[in-house]
Amino acid sequence: MTFQYEYPHPAVTTDIVIFTIHDERLELLLIKRKSEPFRDQWALPGGFVEINEDLERCALRELAEETGLTGIYLEQLYTFGEPGRDPRERVISVAYYALVPPDRIGNISAASDAREVGWFQLDSLPPLAFDHKQIVGMAHRRLSAKLNYSTIALQFMPEKFTLGDLQKVYECILGEKLDKRNFRKRVMTLDCIKDTGEYRRNGSYRPARLYAVKTPGHVEFVR
Repeated sequence: MTFQYEYPHPAVTTDIVIFTIHDERLELLLIKRKSEPFRDQWALPGGFVEINEDLERCALRELAEETGLTGIYLEQLYTFGEPGRDPRERVISVAYYALVPPDRIGNISAASDAREVGWFQLDSLPPLAFDHKQIVGMAHRRLSAKLNYSTIALQFMPEKFTLGDLQKVYECILGEKLDKRNFRKRVMTLDCIKDTGEYRRNGSYRPARLYAVKTPGHVEFVR
């Protein structure tokens, strides 16, 4: 016998913020909604948690169903529960996010209740459904903050790279130019890269020193 509660209960959803870097620009994965509310408006992938499903499994399922994207390591971001955030009913959403290298994305395709799926530059997003603009903003701030204490940017580096190459990734995520000297000091304090003893020649400029990740298997977000 199923127990019936006297009081109404909120529904629970998951929303997923997927970032990547393409042509030195930070991009976001969005789906165009097929159904009301906000039909034909762009939104984050996500949906309702099934009764016997845990939160992360729901997020991964919805991401696969709506975009075809699988095998992504997600990190929980925040819980959004403002009353009225969903016009259908009282809905609480647990948001997840990830930064994914382009070579790990593969093909994406809209399915389930998504009419279209596509990548959008973060600095020129279309109007978003629900409170997804707020969710994206928090995810970007969290991602930017992680640069100060994690190795997250290194997953975009080739086997050997210059500090200038790495600085471009940081600037792409932060959306701002960085002071070269201060950037190099900060990276070195993380103790996550090593000098290969090799150099890259750049035309008439002084050769640039090449570095490599100390422990490639421990780069954050790559699992």
